[in-house]
Amino acid sequence: MADYRTSSLKTPVDVAEYLFTRLHQIGVRSVHGVPGDYNLVALDYLPGTGLKWVGNCNELNAGYAADGYARVKGMSAIITTFGVGELSAVNALAGAYSERVPVVHIVGYPSTASQRDGMMLHHTLGNGNYNIFADMSRDISVVVAKLNDPSTIAAQIDHALQQCWVQSRPVYIALPTDIVRKKIEGERLKEPIDLHYPGNDPDKEDYVVDVVLKYLTAAKNPIILVDACAIRHRVLEEVHDLIEKTNLPVFVTPMGKGAVNETHPNYGGVYAGDGSQPIVKERVEASDLILSIGAIKSDFNTAGFSYHTSQLNSIDFHSTHTVVRYSEYPGVHMRGVLRKIINKIDLSKLSTVSGPTVKNAITENEDSSPTITQAWFWPMMGSYLKDNDIVITETGTANFGIWETKFPAGVTALSQVLWGSIGYSVGATQGAALAARDAGENRRTILFVGDGSFQLTAQEVSTMIRLGLKPTIFVICNDGYTIERFIHGMEAEYNDIQTWHYKDLVKVFGAKEGTYRTYQIKTKQEITALFKDAEFNSADKLQFVELYIPKEDAPRGLKLTADASAARNDKV
Repeated sequence: MADYRTSSLKTPVDVAEYLFTRLHQIGVRSVHGVPGDYNLVALDYLPGTGLKWVGNCNELNAGYAADGYARVKGMSAIITTFGVGELSAVNALAGAYSERVPVVHIVGYPSTASQRDGMMLHHTLGNGNYNIFADMSRDISVVVAKLNDPSTIAAQIDHALQQCWVQSRPVYIALPTDIVRKKIEGERLKEPIDLHYPGNDPDKEDYVVDVVLKYLTAAKNPIILVDACAIRHRVLEEVHDLIEKTNLPVFVTPMGKGAVNETHPNYGGVYAGDGSQPIVKERVEASDLILSIGAIKSDFNTAGFSYHTSQLNSIDFHSTHTVVRYSEYPGVHMRGVLRKIINKIDLSKLSTVSGPTVKNAITENEDSSPTITQAWFWPMMGSYLKDNDIVITETGTANFGIWETKFPAGVTALSQVLWGSIGYSVGATQGAALAARDAGENRRTILFVGDGSFQLTAQEVSTMIRLGLKPTIFVICNDGYTIERFIHGMEAEYNDIQTWHYKDLVKVFGAKEGTYRTYQIKTKQEITALFKDAEFNSADKLQFVELYIPKEDAPRGLKLTADASAARNDKV
């Protein structure tokens, strides 16, 4: 008997095939996650659509890895199972939402019949409510799509993936077991999803551009300050064109590291309020006009809200609006405005005052002790980095220390400054290294993570080994939770951890002899020799470094931010 529901389809395809083909078209090549009985049939479709299954040690790590993959490749996907699996990933997906990272979360659901009948299935709360977990994800997803009706599924998928890309935030797709094999129209696959950003209203855009140009050409000492949303909302081409056209000094925030070519002569360093180097702080705060692009003014991104700048001297460009001094222009986003400023600026009317010169201050932070210090290490690390490296830093000393590192050209920096979930960086390293390989790029992936954070997600080194990835991992051995110590409880036992033989984990996780290198570094002389070692620099194998730094030592930016955080926590 003919199935009239599918007989009219020109090109019938199964729902899972449609979904995974769309992911492939957008650029995803590997899918993270953990198998579970509600997603197993869907997973069978991955190879046929050109996607590789990663398979992580747990869903939280998978979420972190998907986040790292998206930051390098543009978008990512994670597949979990209903209830127990998806909730394990929620922390990572909340981080992706907070930090504006486009991750597609696909959740294998019980069948629509089981949901309709309110059956007391495993992985449920036993109350027949099959909406509760999707409802939990609504506030950390820009779209929640429940694929229940074959007549609308293709449109739902396309809309969810489009919004994931355009808004640069996670989406949630519920895929019931009985829907996986349902036939839907495949003709739509011949046309790619429209991922173009919507344009501004031309009249409004022109007005805002004219207002910006009026203040910009009147300014005596303007600068550019680039933040995370310039990266997330993909306006770096406009940013670099603006720098080249105007020749203005450019600074980045901690979350904006990697947005600007730090070898450019106009690059002036990292601005983080009181956490900045004095010459950077003085230069930025003396400006009479700051062109702020993609700002996220969180506590850790501003060294405890310690900016000393005035909104009266600021123009803020965002993905959804523009703010000129105290006037806000909703719906006029930065992409179009920046491009017209570049095209229309009259350079003869523009005043430019050069900014500070940035270098890795190694000799300035040397002392007679062989002990490795935070102040010395991070500038020194800049001498080790190469063009186009991928650098991942963990919440804690690494996130703050990297402020003092001047990058070579093309470096991609990954961190989680706003969400700040410790352990994030280990999973993100796996995702970033895989993304670079999937893109066919020969880039080193380098992780800096504290020993306390590493203990939360150490299992993901096992996934790196299984996938044949070759990151270089520095575990900073400083006896526990340093950032917490500086906020409260320097000697408190709750900030202590069990000491591990960290480098031995590579062998424990099954790496074969000859496929990895391990190091234990305790002195300046040893780190200097390591950074000059040609074999180490080649990064042709997975490399694991135990790096010992005293417990009571921390980067200056961390100390200032921790003091501000402690004071804020005590405020009534």
